[in-house]
Amino acid sequence: MDKSPEVPQDVLRRIFAILEIPDLVRAGTVCSSWRAAYTSLCSTGNCRLQQTPCLLYTSESTDAREADTPSVFPLSKLRDFLFYKAFLSSDPSMGGYFVVLIHNPHSQLSFARAGDVPPHSYYEDCLFKEGLLYASTTIGEIHTFNLGAPAVTQKVFLDKMKDIYYERIYIVQGSVGEMLQIWRSNAVPRGEDEDETDSDLELELDRDKYVSNTAEITVYEVEPASKKIDKISSLGQNVLFLGHNLSLCLHAEGYPQLKANHVYFTDDDFLYTTRFKNNRRDIGVFDLENNSSEEITTPQLWSNWPTPVWLIPNPRRMSLATHS
Repeated sequence: MDKSPEVPQDVLRRIFAILEIPDLVRAGTVCSSWRAAYTSLCSTGNCRLQQTPCLLYTSESTDAREADTPSVFPLSKLRDFLFYKAFLSSDPSMGGYFVVLIHNPHSQLSFARAGDVPPHSYYEDCLFKEGLLYASTTIGEIHTFNLGAPAVTQKVFLDKMKDIYYERIYIVQGSVGEMLQIWRSNAVPRGEDEDETDSDLELELDRDKYVSNTAEITVYEVEPASKKIDKISSLGQNVLFLGHNLSLCLHAEGYPQLKANHVYFTDDDFLYTTRFKNNRRDIGVFDLENNSSEEITTPQLWSNWPTPVWLIPNPRRMSLATHS
């Protein structure tokens, strides 16, 4: 039987350049010819730039909750004491970037910048936009920080929107540059089989039955001129990603596998995820049209701790050694 001719390398690279990272990695394992095209493509950084966010998690087969090496402090325990969220202003490989942390105690804000930074507390989310850092608090305030000025300056961009700390608040930049503020609230954690008359003591004794589910997600557009927020009934073709490390708005036309007017979320309720590490995580897709959610996969593939996070694969930073 005649051997089938190999597909030319330039043709393979053109095809591979439009693939998502998981499909690209699989393609690179088919044969030596495909591997060569994959390696060449990754080394030049010409992969598909609009990568769809992936869910990063530890599987049940890998126990990430304990560390056997005494000299290693488990990341899951370190997160309890140090940080809540981390942000980068741009790709580190390009240079000239800032690192921002929302960290303990009291959800304080710190960033890598020369000079003294006054303390600021109870922040929920951050956004880099047009050279400024926007930081949102638990009561809906938005503060701006000019990190490029000789001395870091702070201004109040939006006054507080509520008086109680109930919903978790996120800020993202919409597909046409608008600023969105998202409020996410959970149903009161309680046992799946318990009724509302059960005492706190009974629930405490049955901790494994505690569940925390996203009950409502509301989207607002920030109006800088009036210093107000207007509720949005629909995101149209936009898609939101919310979680412990990422708040992002994408346009569904560029990501055909995503559902428009939906929110993809992971569990980021600090008290629930740290106090009930072994309990089922709140991860799914929320439909903004009918205010309902569904699981991403059933059964869930991930272990409950550390909580899964969203990750956007960066083709320029891929390590080929991990796929050898």
